[in-house]
Amino acid sequence: MNQLTELSQSINQATSILHGGGIVAFPTETVYGLGADAKNQEAVKRIFTTKGRPADHPLIVHISDARQISEWATNIPGAAWQLAEAFWPGPLTLILPRLSSVPDAVTGGLDTVALRVPDHSMALALLSAFRSGIAAPSANCYGRVSPTSAQDVREELKDGVDLVLDGGRCAIGIESTIIDLSTKTPRVLRPGKITQEEISSVLGKSVGNASKKPLVCPGSKPSHYAPRARVILSSWDNVEQQLEELLKHTEKVGLMAASQPDTLPKDVIWLPLLEDMNEQARDLYYSLRHADHLGLQVLVVVMPPDVGIGHAVCDRLRRAAGSGS
Repeated sequence: MNQLTELSQSINQATSILHGGGIVAFPTETVYGLGADAKNQEAVKRIFTTKGRPADHPLIVHISDARQISEWATNIPGAAWQLAEAFWPGPLTLILPRLSSVPDAVTGGLDTVALRVPDHSMALALLSAFRSGIAAPSANCYGRVSPTSAQDVREELKDGVDLVLDGGRCAIGIESTIIDLSTKTPRVLRPGKITQEEISSVLGKSVGNASKKPLVCPGSKPSHYAPRARVILSSWDNVEQQLEELLKHTEKVGLMAASQPDTLPKDVIWLPLLEDMNEQARDLYYSLRHADHLGLQVLVVVMPPDVGIGHAVCDRLRRAAGSGS
């Protein structure tokens, strides 16, 4: 059996499960999603049960083409079409006024809906075959580190998912940028690979951010994306002193940093945070999961530069440490 035939059979099996009210984990360019038929309220509720996710936390509806926006949203501003043309398929989620037909389970009871077209061949094949929207948060237990491989999903959710589609490691490795277009002033609610500056360039005007008016959206809780190890944020100025103090009280300590200090205490495990910003993002969750596999109790992180995609990496690290954005 060749790869094309295997893919076709996997997609057919996945669509059958989704039409039957089941849940399927599938790859995107950002992280793996845990998907259900977005128009089947009971199937969507199963996502929340499987993840242990609060019912008031909205989900992203994944669609195969920008033309499907009108099947989910109303009063669609011109900015939505501009951004879809510029960035879809891609790691950008648009929040728009919802149609009344969208199930409350998808929107968390809000009057908006989150939409995106993922940039992954397997995800697009699934969405095209399914011919409707698939509601999907990250395929992990709520608040924990997002999965960037099929193995991550299997380790965390075990038998809680009906099928896991294996599309390899995710290319980007952190969740999509979320922009709210439901009000007059567009606002970035969650940073990702697509930056606030890039969005402003496409729209020809500046956009705001979540700090000016917080709004519930996927991944917006102050504590999120967290490994089992306690995460402590640091800088090169005081990291060695922090490590020495922690070793007095804790057996298994790790350091995540772009380089290994010459004077790194011998009992501290170094987890590299690669200097290339795109590689930082791609490997971030892999490294956080590796910290758990190593049984680390504390992970000290020397924060990377807070620019470009590094802004999104810093956001995830702050949430992993429980300090929000």
